[in-house]
Amino acid sequence: MVKTHYFFDPMCGWCYGATELIRILADSSEFEIAYHPGGMIPKRAIEPSFRQHILHADAQIAAMTNAHFGDAYKARITSAGTLILDSYLPTQAFLVGVEMGIEAHTMLKAIQQTHYQEGKELDKPEVLQTLAVSLNLDSKEWQTRMTKAKPFMIKLIQQSHTLMGQLQVSGFPTLIIEKDGQFIRLPHSAYYGKPTEWKTYLASLV
Repeated sequence: MVKTHYFFDPMCGWCYGATELIRILADSSEFEIAYHPGGMIPKRAIEPSFRQHILHADAQIAAMTNAHFGDAYKARITSAGTLILDSYLPTQAFLVGVEMGIEAHTMLKAIQQTHYQEGKELDKPEVLQTLAVSLNLDSKEWQTRMTKAKPFMIKLIQQSHTLMGQLQVSGFPTLIIEKDGQFIRLPHSAYYGKPTEWKTYLASLV
């Protein structure tokens, strides 16, 4: 199997746009994905000026990748109320979901859809618990594991940052394969909205 390093963040719009490419990669028996969360946004309120940047980027992402941004999400971004974004708690939920048996790409997609389609507030533990229950995960076990998972999540993000420095990764999403002792960056952005071509490209790497 070809080991693939995926540097991502659940609050990264371009990672959301790459969801279909990641699914295809995950479904291939020839590739093994190591997920490296980046901790892009420590929990904070988002300024109005940056909200405009988000909307502009979302329009680009939708045009290039065919990703759908829901009305509830758009309403939340444009609302007059406080907009709080947080990469850390959703990352913690991602890790716990995988620990409890949900496939990594499935768990990440569910988190992304909850944010980018349903406009839910992923900085709130109860929202993520509702998501977990919708995936048929046990509520009590989820709460227990979430309580214990924070130190591991912080350590994993720190390790991701170290590896990003070593491999000169500066943004999300980034895909890098290990092959014949070399690290090769995949030009995934050339395949946005082109799943068939992406499959053909991946086959050429094996």
